Amino acid sequence: MMKQMSLPASADDLALAMLVSVPEAAPRGVVQFVHGMCEHKERYIPFMEFLTANGYVCVIHDHRGHGASIKEERDLGYLYEGGWEAMVEDVRVVSDWIREQWPGLPCTLFGHSMGSMVVRSFAKRYDDRLDRLFVCGCPSDNPAKSVGKALATCFSRIKGGHYRPKLLQQLSFGSFNKPFEKEGWPAAWVCSNDEILVEYHKDPLCTYQFTANGFQGLMGLMQDCYSAKGWKVSRPDLPVHFISGAEDPCRVSDKALEDAVEKMRRVGYRHVDLKLYPGMRHEILNETDRQQVWDDVLAQL
Repeated sequence: MMKQMSLPASADDLALAMLVSVPEAAPRGVVQFVHGMCEHKERYIPFMEFLTANGYVCVIHDHRGHGASIKEERDLGYLYEGGWEAMVEDVRVVSDWIREQWPGLPCTLFGHSMGSMVVRSFAKRYDDRLDRLFVCGCPSDNPAKSVGKALATCFSRIKGGHYRPKLLQQLSFGSFNKPFEKEGWPAAWVCSNDEILVEYHKDPLCTYQFTANGFQGLMGLMQDCYSAKGWKVSRPDLPVHFISGAEDPCRVSDKALEDAVEKMRRVGYRHVDLKLYPGMRHEILNETDRQQVWDDVLAQL
């Protein structure tokens, strides 16, 4: 059974909404999930149930400005004053709680999409808490991220932090769906599973647009996780697994994704690997052949 709970956020009076699943027998380890942009924790329930059936505690929270971790509906896509730094520290808040509940158990951090950047920024500061790291659906480094952040800052100052700039939405994601336009879905790039796409496009917690404040955070997060400065590599033998759909437009190209992998090696991690799944798009956990991915993650655990 999924237990719902909440924890106080790191930077403000926000409550972080959480889901926790615990196996009936003594657990083998803990997997902490960090979800992507414009989605929410409930979308991970099937995979969490699978891992819990195989002996793992699973924990996930809604990022600030996502799902149920908001103060009012208009805050969807708004990261509050804490921005990306608070988003990373919120992961630490949940990690603290996990370590109190299950001391001594191996801890895996699994981040998808925007969450894959959050978990790298977390590892940059707190890798001593981790036994394994999954970087899933990784957005490759964008050389225009500084320009994007400056534009988001301008929009925020002129129109307010809650303004939703269509220009930044188009510049950031406008090209993603072009290879899949004939399929008729506005966001067919997410995955090729029609059942998931129906749910996704009907879900108001997935179909909103980020705010200017949110884009400031997104670009600042990308700057941080791709910067070689400030890494406190205390566990150079930490296993780091990049996993991605081979048709995921977020990766930009195979070379760009390989560059992301190589950056983790250059900052000091010795065991970094990459697995591409042919025919799969962005959400490999939700693809038609997702069982292959689930089994591979379980095998790594």
